[in-house]
Amino acid sequence: MFKLLKEILRTGDATVQYPFAPYEASKDFRGKPEHDAEKCIACAACTIACPPNAIHMETDLDAGTRTWSIDYGRCIFCGRCEESCPTGAIGLTPEFELAVMSKEDLTVKAVFQLDHCRSCGKPFAPLKEVEYVGKLLAQTGGETERSAREEQILHTCPECKRKNDLEQVSRMKIAAQMETSK
Repeated sequence: MFKLLKEILRTGDATVQYPFAPYEASKDFRGKPEHDAEKCIACAACTIACPPNAIHMETDLDAGTRTWSIDYGRCIFCGRCEESCPTGAIGLTPEFELAVMSKEDLTVKAVFQLDHCRSCGKPFAPLKEVEYVGKLLAQTGGETERSAREEQILHTCPECKRKNDLEQVSRMKIAAQMETSK
């Protein structure tokens, strides 16, 4: 018996002290997705990529908002949301302890303002997403500032853009007909 006790003291603990001591997750462990609302542009790429539909977006046109939410009770920690996010607003953390007292505590939400069309005034897209597109266009064109016309087009809804395009096409047709009749 003393031989066994001596061997136990020599080798030390063979078990993990969890939950009394923190458990060290290994590198590249896929834990709870963490959402950064400051980086998020509410583009809904994560909602499309999420296999269990744990991420949802709801648009309230009356309030002019889009609500992003994740239900950790449905999440399978696959990391598809992290891969699809263009701004890096979602990242997997090593956190895996998700025990809560009520089911509602497993849902996290963020609210984003919608941009209003400068022609008709209707909300049409998240303001942060429109600003992000503007920055991308400026980077590709090598410009630092946009003209007033480009700014107007950027903050115009697709329906008003189509109407504007139709008006321009009909003006061009009339001008072409006048040129051929001369």
